This record gives sequence, structure tokens and C-alpha cells, in this order.
Amino acid sequence: MSRTAQVDSLQLEDVSNYLGTQTPSNHSAISSTETVPPEGAVSALERWNQSKTNIFKIISTFFGFVVMGANDAAYGALIPYLGTYYKVSYTVVSLVFLSPFAGYVAAAALNNTLHKTLGQRGVAILGPGSHLVAYIVISLHPPYPVLVIVFILAGFGNGILDAAWNAWIGNLANPNEILGFLHGFYGVGATIAPLIATTMITRRGLQWYSFYYVMIGAAALELLTSTVAFWKESGTRFRMSLSDETIRGATRAALKTRVAWVSAFFLLVYVGIEVALGGWVVTFMIEVRNGAEFESGLIATGFWLGITVGRVVLGFVTPRLGENLSIILYLASAMGMQLLFWLVPSFTVSSIAVGFVGFCLGPLFPAVVVATTKLLPPHLHVATIGFAAAFGGGGACILPFAVGAIAQAAGVRVLQPIILSMLAVALFLWAFGMPRISGEESKKDGKIAKTKQVVSRYFHGCFTARL
Repeated sequence: MSRTAQVDSLQLEDVSNYLGTQTPSNHSAISSTETVPPEGAVSALERWNQSKTNIFKIISTFFGFVVMGANDAAYGALIPYLGTYYKVSYTVVSLVFLSPFAGYVAAAALNNTLHKTLGQRGVAILGPGSHLVAYIVISLHPPYPVLVIVFILAGFGNGILDAAWNAWIGNLANPNEILGFLHGFYGVGATIAPLIATTMITRRGLQWYSFYYVMIGAAALELLTSTVAFWKESGTRFRMSLSDETIRGATRAALKTRVAWVSAFFLLVYVGIEVALGGWVVTFMIEVRNGAEFESGLIATGFWLGITVGRVVLGFVTPRLGENLSIILYLASAMGMQLLFWLVPSFTVSSIAVGFVGFCLGPLFPAVVVATTKLLPPHLHVATIGFAAAFGGGGACILPFAVGAIAQAAGVRVLQPIILSMLAVALFLWAFGMPRISGEESKKDGKIAKTKQVVSRYFHGCFTARL
């Protein structure tokens, strides 16, 4: 018995020395000092596979992004047939791009409030529920003004899900890689949606709204999996994870940061490029490159497939180069491919070039989310990423509508210079607007740090030590 007491005493003494405190003299002192972390200690990040619950959550978010990708990419395949069915011009048919912007704005404003009151459980129900209601109404092919209005609901669903799942996964261990897969599944949905829609319309002779029968089933499954996966994540649980002060002031504090606004406007431009190119490329290939309807529909599939592959493959490259440098390189490469797409009037060359544009664009969204989590304290992550993702998602509405409105007057060939100029704007925003990520993160891995230093010396000697 005395030997046991002696061993315990020695163990307690070692711990107290490690903490830099005096040996506790009573039980209450022990309790208070045991809660003090060692100097320089960091919290262990939650891993995606540390429990079956987390694995199921990841699977449900991946499937949710499949539905979101299918929602956004279907426009491109359906635009030619919407115009014919409703007998409306390019400008009027482009309203289906613009109306979801109201939903994205509402999502940006309500994201933090939804987390505080309903938690991730509420998001997991409201987002897919909005999808389901919207797709049921669209499948009934209502009058065109009603169709435009109901797309607002689909935009709201995309906005709150985009914000919530990006913020959650951005705070897990290895966020670049996991976000690469998350957005890769968005690309999967965006790849298969034009293929399914084009096949149903051109090969089966079905009407455009038949595609939304498929989307109703997908949204119902999304609602079921998301609700089950996040049922325990209530608003109370979210509030318990943060202090009252940080919860109350998170959104206001986030909006005072340069990072939040640069991220938001960068994503606004980026998502606009992605959806405008994917949405109008079919019409461009039919009218400017003189392609057949089915083959032109496959070009949209190739573009989204490029995004999918880029997000998965380059998701492993980004953390080794660093977000600052990699995003610059990806944008420069996309501009080169876009020039090739524009200047070579060949259906085959255009088909290949647009796939590589997608490949270069693929990893940008995940990289911006990770950069934001590195630049801001944890209590601002949900508010900032939620605002940037939802606000940025509005780009999926504004730029495609602008392309349609300009195309009404000047022809759809204006797609190419608009996309190229928006790529240049995105490059400018990132290079001169976003603060440099501190080198503290790179010190955790010597090999990655050395790689960043070598590459940054070659390309950006002016900020070698701080990339």
C-alpha cells in the first residue's frame, strides 16, 4: 500500500513539474492544475474516420454535394430546351440562373443564426427539404414566372448546405484532402447531370422536366441520410462548443475581417466562372462550333469531369505548395487553357481545352476554405466560411445571367472573353487581396516547409519566408 502511494506521488510530481507548477498539496489543487495544458500545446483536430458516426457524416455530406452539383450543372443541358418550351429569349431564360441569388443571400445572412438555434441538425433538414420541395414544383412544369421563383428555394438549400459542410470539414484534420473529395463529389453530380438530362431528352424523347423526377429521388435520399447523420448535432451542442461572447459576435466580427470579404468576392467570381462556363458551353458548342446536340451536351460532362478529377488529384498537391502559391498557379493555367478554347475554332480542340479548364479550376474552392481556416481563429470559422460560401454561391446566379443577357445582343460567342476576364479578376483578388498565410503551419512538417520554400524562391522570391 505504501509502495503504491509512493508511485502515485512520483507520478503527480512529474506532471506538476511538466506543467511548471508547484506540487499540489490537496485534491482541489490537483483538480485545478490538471486542467491547465502545457505551454505550446495544441488541440488535436477531429479526424473524419475516428468514429463510425463521423464516417457516416462524411458520407452524407458527400452525397449532399452530389445533389448540389447535379442541381447547378443541369442548367447547362436544359437551357436550350427551356427556351424552346417556354418560347422565351436568352435574357428571360437566364432568370433561372439569377433567381437563386436571393436564396444564397438569405443563406449567407441566416447561416450563423441557424447554427446557434437549430445546429447542424437543422441545416441537415432545411437544406435537403428545400431541394425536395423545389424539385417537386419544377417537375410539374409550372408557368415560367413560378419556375423562376421556385429556384430561389433551391438556391437557399444549396447556400446553407455549402456553408455548413465546408465549415465543418474545413476544421477536420487534413482539410485540403477531404475538401478535395467533398468538392470532387460535387463534380460527380455535375458530371452525370448533363449526361442524364441530355440522354433523357435527345435519346428518349422526354421533356426537360422529366430530369427532375430523378432529382426528387436524390433529394429524398439526401434528406434521409443527412438527418440521420446529424440528428444529435443540435443548436445547444453547437453553443456549448463556443463561449457566449464568441457566439453572439461571430458574424459581426467575421464581417470586419479582410479575409471574409476577399474570400467572399473571390468565391463569387470563381463560382460564377464555373457555372457560367458549365451552363453556356452546350449552347456555345452548338451555335459557334456547329456541334450536334448530343455531342455538345457531352462537352458539359467533360468540363465537370475535369473539375472532379482536379479536385481529387490536385487536392493532394495544394498542401505541399501552399494555398497562396497553388491558387495562383491553377488560375494562370486555367487562363492558358481558356485562351486555347477561345482562339482555336475546332470542336475537338475546344472539347479537350474546356476539360483542362475544369481540371485547373477544380481545387480552388477547397483551397480557399482551408486558407480561411488558417488565417482566422476557430470561433470565426463557421460565420466566415458560411458567409463566404453562401455569398460566393451567388456567383452561380449573377455571371451566368450576365452572359445570357449579353448573348441576347451580341451572340453566345461573348462567353469566351467574359470567362477569361473573370479569371483575371480572380487572380488579381487572390494575389493582391488575400493576406499571406503564416509560416507557423508549415513548421509542423519539415518536408512540406522545404518544398514550399524551394518553389516560392523560384516563383515568388518576394515572400519566400512567409508563404
